Amino acid sequence: MLLTNFILFQMAWLACVAGAAKGLPWLGVTVTIVVLGWHLFKAKRAMTELLLIVAALLIGAGFDQTMLSMKWVEYQQHGWSTSLVPVWILALWGSFASTLNLSLAWMQQRYMISVLFGAAGGPLAYLGAEKIGAVSLDGNTSYIALAVGWAVITPLLLHLASHLNGFKVERA
Repeated sequence: MLLTNFILFQMAWLACVAGAAKGLPWLGVTVTIVVLGWHLFKAKRAMTELLLIVAALLIGAGFDQTMLSMKWVEYQQHGWSTSLVPVWILALWGSFASTLNLSLAWMQQRYMISVLFGAAGGPLAYLGAEKIGAVSLDGNTSYIALAVGWAVITPLLLHLASHLNGFKVERA
């Protein structure tokens, strides 16, 4: 289950980023809907997982909207207004949320590791997206903002996930 979750997240990430780079912003959304459908189907408590996905999507949308508004990142192929965070970025946040109680669950309660993971992993994901052609970053300021943002968001989302875990059986 953990390996499948990891692979499905990677597929969703690639579909979102490559789709945006190739002018197909809804491709990643479509793949992500399938991934999240599988995720929710496998969850013991799907509504709890859905709440986590919505929370992560809102937090991520706020962060990426700030990055866009500050002109620290420029997104390709929004799928709607260029003044709003792209649809495919929202899909990425949803698919990232699907990893929090499965393939990334080992980081729950390991706050320093999750801070370091976020500080490194967030900027690396955007660098990968930039290399593929889905985003443009505004130099060092962008990377610093991404590192700080992800260093805060990653442990926050993992903390939320530990309380909103639709894969853990509740004890009566």
